Amino acid sequence: MKRRYAILAPGHFAQDAKTANGVIRYSSDETVAVIDPACAGKRVRDVIPHLASEAPIVATVADALALGPTSLLIGTAPKGGALPTEWRNEILVALDRGLEIVSGLHDMLGEDVEFYRAARRRNAKIWDVRKPPKTPVFTGAVYDVAFPTVLMVGNDCAVGKMTVALELTRAARETGERPVFVPTGQTGIMIAGWGIAVDRVISDFAPGAAEALVLEAGKRDASIAFVEGQGSLNHPAYAPVTLALMYGCAPDALVLVCDPARTHIEGYRTPTLPYEELIEIHERLIATVKPARVVGIALNTRNFDERGAQQAIAQARSSTGLPADDLVRYGPSAFYAAVKGWIKRTACVA
Repeated sequence: MKRRYAILAPGHFAQDAKTANGVIRYSSDETVAVIDPACAGKRVRDVIPHLASEAPIVATVADALALGPTSLLIGTAPKGGALPTEWRNEILVALDRGLEIVSGLHDMLGEDVEFYRAARRRNAKIWDVRKPPKTPVFTGAVYDVAFPTVLMVGNDCAVGKMTVALELTRAARETGERPVFVPTGQTGIMIAGWGIAVDRVISDFAPGAAEALVLEAGKRDASIAFVEGQGSLNHPAYAPVTLALMYGCAPDALVLVCDPARTHIEGYRTPTLPYEELIEIHERLIATVKPARVVGIALNTRNFDERGAQQAIAQARSSTGLPADDLVRYGPSAFYAAVKGWIKRTACVA
């Protein structure tokens, strides 16, 4: 179904509404309004220019209703995935008007008694995007797919792994290939309309979920698959989901996605790692199962001015000898052309 989103992000849209930003930029569904009283009266492009959206920002769900939304999207995914208590009334207002609720939180809104009853009264739907389907244990069937798979890995969470996968998908499509973007997190699922939030899957089954997603890409006639990454290997909380993706989707190549401004894992005292060490640890870990090399460095330079961005890119290139670029600031075409020749099918370790 085609949705018309009102996006709920009170007090967060200008700072950390990653889900809102991704859906506005990449989804084929229309965003008709953003709800954030801190920015009310402005347009999306006034607050986040690169989103280039004319959608108005309003103060409440009631204000957004005049714009004809079909769905209320929870626009942030805070650490731990809990629903802020102060948002409950806004969700109830939306349900009372029959709007679908689309949520990527770990809190399952469809299992909340108050929301469930409100939805029943108005025959409204609640889509808990992170609720996983039943997934199998990893089987190894992914080793036999006919197309190459590229996995995004990173130096931290929220550095742009989904964005890079989507940009590479666009670049590959422009060259005449049949790329499939493989969603592994809540925002990617909202954009693509399918996928599994791997961070919600029981650990024994997480590699099997990743494998199932790549096999699904094959059913969608992929000539190449770009898998959205999650977490990072030295993240104190989220490393397990990174490892599950590395083994489960059996990539043939890795793209390292980094925010060069970060010195520590966000919210922790753990240092981020230099490019050379990140490349070594990823390639050594995966080499014991199915070898894959890092073919390029995709940088998130949003915290740099133009000169700083160019310097960061040049430093990444010189220190690694690999193609490096910011695929949002400068577009993905040149980067994809530089790495395309290194993306080839590799065999698992016998």
